[in-house]
Amino acid sequence: MRFAGVGVCNTAIDWALFLALHDRLGITLANFCSSSAGMVFSFVVNGLFTFRAERLTLRQAGLFVATTGAVMWVAQPLLIHGWLWVLGHGLDDGDLELAIAKLASIACSLVLNFAAYRLVVWPVTHQEVDPLTALD
Repeated sequence: MRFAGVGVCNTAIDWALFLALHDRLGITLANFCSSSAGMVFSFVVNGLFTFRAERLTLRQAGLFVATTGAVMWVAQPLLIHGWLWVLGHGLDDGDLELAIAKLASIACSLVLNFAAYRLVVWPVTHQEVDPLTALD
């Protein structure tokens, strides 16, 4: 539940900035800017709140940027274009279609990011009993 709560806030930041910027910057650059803003928020809040890190380190920051960057800057633009293709201009409103494609790609990204954070950035140590404690 903690991850989901942070995800809602992070999604709001990412989605709102993306919608505000895409006309001026295009999909890829707007996505880079909006997801970067969300990444900063997500690193701090997920690290300290969701995964209960005692402190945030440069190593964690580097791993976070690498894993999240791969998802947000590589996979997500591809997912947006893929969802636009799936939707196939079935809606009369291009902005609504783009907003739906962005939200769908964010949903896919949440799954990829959680796995990366739990396995790479803040892995479960041998002292922890429940490997899914972030889902509490």
